[in-house]
Amino acid sequence: MPELLNQEIRDQVKQAFADLREPVEVLFFGSAQDCPYCEDTRQMAEEVVSLSDKLSIQVFDLEADAETATQYHVDKAPTLVLTARNDDGLKDYGIRYVGIPAGHEFSSLIHDLLRVSSRDSGLSQQTRAFLATLDKPVHLQVFVTPT
Repeated sequence: MPELLNQEIRDQVKQAFADLREPVEVLFFGSAQDCPYCEDTRQMAEEVVSLSDKLSIQVFDLEADAETATQYHVDKAPTLVLTARNDDGLKDYGIRYVGIPAGHEFSSLIHDLLRVSSRDSGLSQQTRAFLATLDKPVHLQVFVTPT
């Protein structure tokens, strides 16, 4: 299968990944059942992960690995889960990409990999203080669609 990322993009991503600090593990959830973007999403994730030794990937099937999918609150394929790899396992920051992160979403994926690697959200102290006052769980989703 031909590479999805051309050499120019690979070089740009490698340059950005020079700033990776700590290990990040990408969890890919695909499905053998009616998933037109699973192969491309998996290939793209594998190509991105191959650009730094600080990145790794685990591949799961949504149905066959249902327990793991449930653990990470994944119910759609393809889904990428970005986790921090620590000595004691994986830390889930709740970052998910459902569908293939192509186009503008590709740069968001690279940015999020850098954020997880830094172990810092980049939020201001004022925002962190506000969030600390929340007394109920908040479920935040961002949807993007090409127009």
